[in-house]
Amino acid sequence: MGLRFIFMLTRNDRTVEDAADQLQTALGLGVRHIGFKDIGLPIAQLKALNAAIKAGEATSYLEVVSLDRDSEIASARAALEIGVDVLLGGTRAEDVLPVIAGSRIQYCPFPGRIVGHPSVLEGSLAEIVESARALAAHDGVHGLDLLAYRFKGDVPALMQAVCAAVAKPVYIAGSIDTPDRIAIVKQAGAAGFTIGTAALEGKYPAAGGSVPDQLAAIIRDVARLNNHLSPFSKKNLAASFAALPTAGDALVSGQVNGMPIGLTRFAGTAAWQFDLHSDKLIFVHKGRLLMAFRDREEIVEEGEFIVVPHGVEHRPAALDGICEAVVVGPARPGQT
Repeated sequence: MGLRFIFMLTRNDRTVEDAADQLQTALGLGVRHIGFKDIGLPIAQLKALNAAIKAGEATSYLEVVSLDRDSEIASARAALEIGVDVLLGGTRAEDVLPVIAGSRIQYCPFPGRIVGHPSVLEGSLAEIVESARALAAHDGVHGLDLLAYRFKGDVPALMQAVCAAVAKPVYIAGSIDTPDRIAIVKQAGAAGFTIGTAALEGKYPAAGGSVPDQLAAIIRDVARLNNHLSPFSKKNLAASFAALPTAGDALVSGQVNGMPIGLTRFAGTAAWQFDLHSDKLIFVHKGRLLMAFRDREEIVEEGEFIVVPHGVEHRPAALDGICEAVVVGPARPGQT
């Protein structure tokens, strides 16, 4: 699994009033992990927000920023009522775990000492790491929500230490607003990160300050880090075939699932042939192809294709002179 981007519909640790509108923008751009905080909107609106997230086939997150014990327990109960997939934040695992026991909620609390609002992470690096170990030791804790960028110490060192100390996913939160910070999060070994205020206020480096521009830039940068950007550009068939010098030559133009995409130009009639293990697809770009099988013959015109199953004997012939074809399969020079 690649680095996970969780878009938080929040500003300054509060769910924003226009969260429903921002949600539709995010879903339209293909964001598949979307969260909100336990304060800012009444629970009825949070339930509606969660339902819309699930209807958009995204994973929903509720992050707890309440500081006192009773409020944290109330937020855990709210998570059950709302029906979120993941409960982030909070520090009192012993109080929250009995509340969500038996549910499908994945629980990822804050390690360390959390104070103030907006929340700040306090304590030494060693203390936070020890807290992370203790929390991750609970069977009902699925991961950790590390408020790394609200820590005044060495943030990269903190992230690396916590990720190395626990065997469960670590999500990074708190003022992530640049591609460099996202790259550092990935280098630390974290499973994902949250961005809310930075995107909603247009702080992330992007083509523009609008939320669509901001989210598109974050999605692009995460895709690059995850190696999910395509290195391929379109190709022109006429120009590609022009690079073939003679009949019978084949050029591997790419691959699909390890299967070569070949370009071949041939004349005349080939010998009977078959491939023992692999099917192939033959698309006629120019000319006409006569494909003979043991039980029939088929003429494949320009713009048509035919599939030859493995183990089936066949004999291709170029009608009307030269035939140019795209072959998806194990074709070799002189073979179609």
